[in-house]
Amino acid sequence: MKKKMYALFALLMVSHHGSAQSKLVEEKNAEQKPVVYQVFTRLFGNTNTTNKPWGSKAENGVGKFDDFTPKALNEIKGMGVSHIWYTGVLHHAMAEDYTKFGISLDDPDVIKGRAGSPYAIKDYYSVNPDLANNPAKRIEEFEALIARSHAAGLKVIIDIVPNHVARRYQSIAKPKGVIGLGEKDNTSVTYSKFNDFYYIPGKAFSLPKFPDEYPPLGGDAHPLVDGKFDENPAKWTGNGSREAQPDFNDWFETVKVNYGVKPDGSHDFAKLPNEYASKNYHDVVRFWQDKELPSSWQKMRDIAFYWLDKGVDGFRYDMAEMVPVEFWSYLNAHIKIKNPEATLIAEVYNPILYRDYIHLGKMDYLYDKVGFYDTLKWIMQGKQSASTLIPVHNEVKDIAPHMLNFLENHDEQRIASPDFVGDMNKGKPAMVVSHLISTSPTLIYFGQEVGEPGAENAGFASPTRTSIFDYVGVPEHQKWMNHGKFDGALLSKTQKELRSFYVSLLTLAKRDAIKWGELTNISNQLGAVKDKVIGFKRHTSNQTLLVLANFADKPQTFSLPYLVKQQNLLKFAGKNQIQINNKNTQFTLAPQGAVVVAVE
Repeated sequence: MKKKMYALFALLMVSHHGSAQSKLVEEKNAEQKPVVYQVFTRLFGNTNTTNKPWGSKAENGVGKFDDFTPKALNEIKGMGVSHIWYTGVLHHAMAEDYTKFGISLDDPDVIKGRAGSPYAIKDYYSVNPDLANNPAKRIEEFEALIARSHAAGLKVIIDIVPNHVARRYQSIAKPKGVIGLGEKDNTSVTYSKFNDFYYIPGKAFSLPKFPDEYPPLGGDAHPLVDGKFDENPAKWTGNGSREAQPDFNDWFETVKVNYGVKPDGSHDFAKLPNEYASKNYHDVVRFWQDKELPSSWQKMRDIAFYWLDKGVDGFRYDMAEMVPVEFWSYLNAHIKIKNPEATLIAEVYNPILYRDYIHLGKMDYLYDKVGFYDTLKWIMQGKQSASTLIPVHNEVKDIAPHMLNFLENHDEQRIASPDFVGDMNKGKPAMVVSHLISTSPTLIYFGQEVGEPGAENAGFASPTRTSIFDYVGVPEHQKWMNHGKFDGALLSKTQKELRSFYVSLLTLAKRDAIKWGELTNISNQLGAVKDKVIGFKRHTSNQTLLVLANFADKPQTFSLPYLVKQQNLLKFAGKNQIQINNKNTQFTLAPQGAVVVAVE
């Protein structure tokens, strides 16, 4: 009865305050706190092991939608995953020739790598033809993947890249009556509220000066590789460069989308009053419905609705901080009214913006990189004391449930890379802390759970990160795939133990203390080991879990005034020793060891 009354009270509060209280209800009623498994879609199912630098699709292979078999998806779900993020699904610029399917050729002079950047979207209403067995049926094949994912109990997330699109954006798949981005722009002016792009009148686009090591297509011949790209007048580049000839380090393959931000930085739309931080989605939609809005706002809303209608359960927004928060309030409020359970994740790196993008922008989750991830990485590398992490975490304590924690994603170095820590097992204590410190979601990048080091020289960009620009196989992940059997039979013993560790850790997301429990820092009780060990409690009224993680290369011994009720819940987290006395417990944590125990 008490739980029902709490839920009723929280739901009533939603009508006045918006989404924050509804999140509390979701956390208490959900099966688990969210665990997101990110897959780079064209790499996941690729069994080809050639890995020739700058290799073509024929040489190096490419994964398909069909590679996500029910077996593969059930294995992912069995790790404790709730959401699967399919990265690189939307149709982006690429060098492959699909003209027989009515798709225009892309110019490799403005393509990064052989396969192309997944963040240079060419057609928002279609999917990457590389991923389909029959490119003519690529949408149907993706719809089938959505259905398989749902059948496995996984919610589906895809990217939306609002800040920029490919230099030659051209939607051939848009629904009847839809006006594509830029189709009606007045290209004679730098800026107009009703233009979708920014222009440099009187100047034609010039290619950047390419470094010797990064020529288009790695130097291979191609009929369109001629050092030219026809764009007149030139458009602003995706990262905001206003030069007709951007630098190679600019996002030269993309153009910036105009959301009503004038060249001087002022806004050509109404300011959303601060009071809307606590108002609900319907209130936000009503605020915008009688306002004259930039052309791009409704177009991006219609794109999001298109994919929701296909069965997608949410979006990860690329570089969301480069798009004004008012647009996000407009888009996300519309999305949440259409699908209240949609999951909205934003890439925001400026801590000053966090609270506005959550409360005014109605985001569910933001990357916790600049504070939490960066600090945890320095601790793993021995550059900082373990005692520095929780104070950093406390800087976002008021919004902690809205922060997404991760140790790997497509932008970051692999844990097992020598440039990170060079040992997959050294990621264990950090994963324990990252996953268990709060109610925030956890993100895992495919291959992380088997120690993928990202060592391949794929062509564009350097190793340490698995390439997102080229066709490549992912060697350690391929061992888990075992030629499509997805049984891990080719993994080493150590890799199998690492994956088992991840399973035992991630499935703790179902426990009430982790799902919605409070955090208590116990660093002041760790004494001499506090520079090497992170310790905290997660607790509800009926469950308390003690979490301890050793970041040192040597064992750490210490006592705490807690009596253990249930021994270590983690498998393969080190040969730790726990000795219970009358009033306290002595712990000896193995090097990079961790324990999670239930205590009185």
